[in-house]
Amino acid sequence: MKKGMKKVLIINGPNLNLLGTREKDVYGTETLEQIAQKTNAEALKHNINLSFIQTNHEGEIIDQIHEAKGNTDVIIINPGAYTHYSIAIRDAIKAVEIPTIEIHLSNIYDREEFRSKSVIAPVCVGQISGFGSNSYILAINAAVLI
Repeated sequence: MKKGMKKVLIINGPNLNLLGTREKDVYGTETLEQIAQKTNAEALKHNINLSFIQTNHEGEIIDQIHEAKGNTDVIIINPGAYTHYSIAIRDAIKAVEIPTIEIHLSNIYDREEFRSKSVIAPVCVGQISGFGSNSYILAINAAVLI
């Protein structure tokens, strides 16, 4: 990592490993790997060292958030379905005091009613949703401002 580079961690939650094949009408046709490549290219333009992970396990997400304390400048999280009920992830974000941006590929407010409630958003500096894979690019640009 170059000196002066901002360090950003992107955490992707459950089922995002199925992007490109899962509900293409909602989530698009890009795979998570393609999104990671596109996002990393954007991060490099802004002198950002990017770590990009995906897990289907809530505890692993929490561990990654905890491990980020002291060595990460910004967290970007797409918590998937955990958005709507994981108080544990919310508490982890709040506890580490790292500026966090919540992102979603789809507009969670234009879907089923249960998806319109985020328990994560109140402990984040902001939320980006509904721009497909560009939600990740917008989040990188927001991370530059933090």
